Order: sequence, then structure tokens, then C-alpha cells
Amino acid sequence: MIDLSHLDEAGFAMTQPTNYSWFPVGKRLCIPFEANQGRRVNAIGAYFSHGPCAGRFEFETRVSVPQSKAKAPRKTPQERAETHGVEAGAVGTIDAECFLSFVWTLAGRPQGAGAEWKRERPLVIVLDNYSIHKCERVEEEKPRWARADIHFFYLPSYTPEMSAIEPVWQDVKHHELTKRSHEKLGDLQHDVGSALQSKANKLQALHLSHQLPCGTT
Repeated sequence: MIDLSHLDEAGFAMTQPTNYSWFPVGKRLCIPFEANQGRRVNAIGAYFSHGPCAGRFEFETRVSVPQSKAKAPRKTPQERAETHGVEAGAVGTIDAECFLSFVWTLAGRPQGAGAEWKRERPLVIVLDNYSIHKCERVEEEKPRWARADIHFFYLPSYTPEMSAIEPVWQDVKHHELTKRSHEKLGDLQHDVGSALQSKANKLQALHLSHQLPCGTT
């Protein structure tokens, strides 16, 4: 038996796309729009589709704040983060180190575990060919992942429909995240986190509702 997980990244802009809406005939619907201006919330997530962990959705977020163009910035990173209503620790990018850390967390490696740590059963992670997923730092880590029984399966190029996490992102963006435009980055960060957690709870509940009680066939 294995754990099968689908991993991907997604971004959330200050104003989310509006595909359709209802409004009285002859009236004009105005949708508030907030320019990004370097503000964005990015997420990395993984959805377990098969195995004992099926139904589990894990995620982490990073916040992008506008970069100072001055040679000698007047504000510290902490002050710039506070200006946008976010904590300095949440500011960052989904880079190779973030990806590596997320994979180890996803696999369940405890803090302080040594190089000999290995999962109870194999973990297969399905992911696309995004550059971070294949960068040099990731290639260096693969032997350690293999020893821990963590393995990657790369999808063919341009086949997002083959990833089970794509419908998860879509549902979060178009249904869970009900407010379409945010004026403050901190508000967007809060709402994205709430939407992702709501989706995680629903996926887990849905999976449990489809499980048969012990002794049934």
C-alpha cells in the first residue's frame, strides 16, 4: 500500500477573476478591482487521492509585498510587512527551499529525525514540470527522499487535467474565496488561508462519508 499525493502551486491576486455573474437586465454590474502592485499570496499544496491518507489536503502560503526601489530602503522588512497588514515571517516566495521543506513535512518526517528516517509506506508525489520541481537543489535531495521512501512522478507537459489537485485550486478560487477583491494584502492573506482550510475540512469530511463501516461490503 502507498500514499498517492498530487502537489502543485497556486497564486491569489488582489482581485480574483470573475467568470460570470447575475444582474438585472439593462443594468451595468461594476466589479471592484485592486491592482496587484507587487502584492500577492502564493500557496503550495498537496492532495492525497489514494492510500490511508486519502482525503487529506495540506498547504502553506507565502506573501509577496512590493519591493523598495530605493538604494537605501527607509523601512525594514518588518516595517514593510506591517504596512500591508502581514507578519514578516509570512513574507517570501515558493522557492526551492520552500518546496523541499514542504515535501518533508508532507511526508511526515518529525523534527530532529536523522538521515536514517524512513516512512512506514511509500509516498508517491505527482507533480508537473515546473522549474522548481526539477531544479538542481531538488535533484540533490532526491537520493535522501528515495532512502525515506518518497518518490516523484512527473506528469507529461501541459496536462493539468491529470492532476487531482487542479479541481481543488479551482473550487477554492471560485467558491471558497467568496470575496473577489481585496484592498489590503493582509485581508487577502487571511481570506485565502480560511478558504484553503475550509476546503481541506470539506475534502476530509467527504472522504470519511464515503468510507464503509467495518464489516460491510
